[in-house]
Amino acid sequence: MSYEGNYAIGDLARLVGKRPENARISPKHAIQSIKRSQPLDPVSPMDASPFRYSLNASTIRPTPLLDQIRVAGHAGYDGIELWHDAIDGFLEQGGALKDIRQCLDDNALHVPSTIYLADWFDATDGDLDRVMSECERRMEQAATLGAPYVIAGPPMGSANIQIGAERYRQLLDRGERLGALPAMEFLGFVEQVNTIEAAIGILNQANDSRGTTILDPFHIFRGGGSVDSIALLQPQQIAVSHFNDTPAQPKRLLQHDEHRVMPGDGHLDLRRYVQLLKNIGFHGWLSLELFNASYWAQDPLETARLGLEKMRALAEG
Repeated sequence: MSYEGNYAIGDLARLVGKRPENARISPKHAIQSIKRSQPLDPVSPMDASPFRYSLNASTIRPTPLLDQIRVAGHAGYDGIELWHDAIDGFLEQGGALKDIRQCLDDNALHVPSTIYLADWFDATDGDLDRVMSECERRMEQAATLGAPYVIAGPPMGSANIQIGAERYRQLLDRGERLGALPAMEFLGFVEQVNTIEAAIGILNQANDSRGTTILDPFHIFRGGGSVDSIALLQPQQIAVSHFNDTPAQPKRLLQHDEHRVMPGDGHLDLRRYVQLLKNIGFHGWLSLELFNASYWAQDPLETARLGLEKMRALAEG
């Protein structure tokens, strides 16, 4: 499954798995300069950091999967979030999960989460078995790669929250058995599950202590919510916090994933965002998640390094 057919054109749906014409990787880019016959020397993370830092592979999306991992390690990240469409593409080309796991180990990287589980919330009764089977396949992949969570996306439109909460509890049971739990994400551009409060409502109805959500400054802004709502969460309810910024223009309801920019390059008050995380005692993963074609067209290693620098400046400054 992919985001196509689940989310609106212009959102994540339009970007995932597609390389725009202006995002081709030239031979001069960093991947070509990383000698694969030589071990990478990752930059040591700052000991005083209140968070752990991850690169969401979407940020350098056109880069091949194993090179995404090498870039993250060489740039100094502690982890990388991987996408199941990229994992499946690697397997279809003759690779194996053990190859991905070995590359992660070689670069001393954790996998905070993999992305994503689709259609589970609002699948018809006739399609539910197929959907849940695919979710299990992806959770099993995640567990093999050492990921504790798989991001579970919400429905594009309105749906029965009670049914969705029950299905989330079922996913938690399956994930517990397989070794990777679903983390229920809200998305600012969907109709209903688009705020922290909406996510909390589903977690409360599921009534399961294993339930978690994913935070994201872009989605909080795009959904019309407030970062102050972070105070409503317990730290253990946050699987991962994605990290990014948005420009002041276009207007909020016209912004989509491709408008995301580097932390500190937009108009969001990200220092307040990270302070609110600290206030509730969250010291987990901040993961740079961008879908901006202008970054895809650049040197992926330099993009990754710049993103980590900007995250640290805001989180530790």
